[in-house]
Amino acid sequence: MVDGGIAKADKTEFKECLSLTWKQPYILRLALSAGIGGLLFGYDTGVISGALLYIRDDFKEVEKSTVLQETIVSMAVAGAIIGAALGGWMNDKWGRRKSIIIADVLFFAGAIVMAIAPVPGVIILGRIFVGIGVGMASMTAPLYISEASPARIRGALVSMNGLLITGGQFLSYLINLAFTKAPGTWRWMLGVAGLPALVQFLLMLSLPESPRWLYRKGRKEEAAEILGKIYPADEVKSEIGALRRSVEEEIAQEGGVGEEGLSGKLKKALSSTVVLRGLAAGIISQVAQQFVGINSVMYYSPTIVQLAGFASNSTALALSLITSGLNAVGSIVSMYFVDRAGRRRLMLISLVGIVACLAVLSGIFFAAASHSPLVGEKETQFFGNATCSDYKIGSSIRWKCTDCLKAAADCGFCASTPNKLQPGACLTSNDLTKDTCHTNHREWYTQGCPSNFGWLALIALGAYIISYSPGMGTVPWIINSEIYPLRFRGLCGGIAAVSNWGANLIVSQSFLSLTQALGTAPTFLLFGVVSMFAFVLIFFVVPETKGLQFEEVESMLEDKGYKPWKTRKRTTPQP
Repeated sequence: MVDGGIAKADKTEFKECLSLTWKQPYILRLALSAGIGGLLFGYDTGVISGALLYIRDDFKEVEKSTVLQETIVSMAVAGAIIGAALGGWMNDKWGRRKSIIIADVLFFAGAIVMAIAPVPGVIILGRIFVGIGVGMASMTAPLYISEASPARIRGALVSMNGLLITGGQFLSYLINLAFTKAPGTWRWMLGVAGLPALVQFLLMLSLPESPRWLYRKGRKEEAAEILGKIYPADEVKSEIGALRRSVEEEIAQEGGVGEEGLSGKLKKALSSTVVLRGLAAGIISQVAQQFVGINSVMYYSPTIVQLAGFASNSTALALSLITSGLNAVGSIVSMYFVDRAGRRRLMLISLVGIVACLAVLSGIFFAAASHSPLVGEKETQFFGNATCSDYKIGSSIRWKCTDCLKAAADCGFCASTPNKLQPGACLTSNDLTKDTCHTNHREWYTQGCPSNFGWLALIALGAYIISYSPGMGTVPWIINSEIYPLRFRGLCGGIAAVSNWGANLIVSQSFLSLTQALGTAPTFLLFGVVSMFAFVLIFFVVPETKGLQFEEVESMLEDKGYKPWKTRKRTTPQP
């Protein structure tokens, strides 16, 4: 059995996985059933990016308040922090299977609450329910798969869960696009997540508990029966023996920490140089993963596309498929390179690409703002009394589209036709004005302005995802599965995970406010500066753990001459 983290898969393991699951479909059924949690995780974190466009249209208080928009997005993240904190306790107390079932109930309840929400506050409540489910699923699904899979293909099956997360995000964009013309739009987008949650709930009722959890609870016969379904008959006895030795070693390690409870365990952990060095590397990796701005892209991708000059909601959603698709591809690339290039090197290379792409994005948005179409007096007067109250006709001050959208009054820009880069009209933003603009075969802009730079922004956004996904997207989680001593791995992993979700909450709750206060270009420039700082911190704090046994990692961290930027060679032979 594999302990202390999630096993990673190599090329041979994937081939064996296909062969073994074909011969024993029960294994695949188990892994896919639990993996639906990863799919829901990805779907519920990705679907809001498109749904938000239509929630803004239905609720004017949401359209007028960036803070309310950010809250609708980020409350799922706040819920995930609670779910991640509760998940560890529930996994130990009630088992992995029951924890997944409870997460499904929360997923389903949250989806229904959001679908029928009469006001934005109820949407936020549903997002909190879904977020708690996401937080629980993010740690429980891979743990269940890891503990209830054959050891030799465990890494491949767990990696499949990661692929289902990014696949769920891609699926959310497809579903969003499918419902753009349906009555209720965002209600269907958010509510459809209840279906896979219901499917997983029913499937998990017929599946067993993790054999490792059962063995630890003294239910050894049940554990042996489940192992008999997972392994060939001639391997069951040896696997039961391996499970017994592994659990006994784990209990012995935990006993060495003491029985003082969480506070005593935390005090002992923080008094250890090994743990402090490991936590510094783990937390910095996790926080950097969020502060490079990835979830500003994943949660607000269609909005960013609109900021780049694409006004249509459906067009923004269709183009946003590029980012989610590239993110899914990047997770596959990471599986191939992480054990070849190394964790530290992959993160550093990833950050170089991220900084370059953010610099280019910032430059593109600066150029788009400087070439923003003018507001034309004649164009604006054409719409009569619909003129934006802050725009003064006859004034010597010439407005651009960007000035119109930043006006204190709620205003939008009706582009000229047939050339949308020619002077347009600055009008009061409401449904009547929007419909009048569209009736005259013009584009209506409230997020960004017409631009010739939109496609360049999309290319730079795609390059950013390609740079992020294989490195900073996956490696921080691998680092955190390898860098802590076994006796403190659960505690330290939980601290790092909460740090990740906390940083995620900060980014998702502040992105739109930053773009409003600073502008889109300075916001991406700010993320670029933070990414440069992250590069320096990771270079000086995070060691390379590729190819090292857990004991060798611990030995490296307690070495008096420890230097994170120096590669340590294996001291034990490969098994």
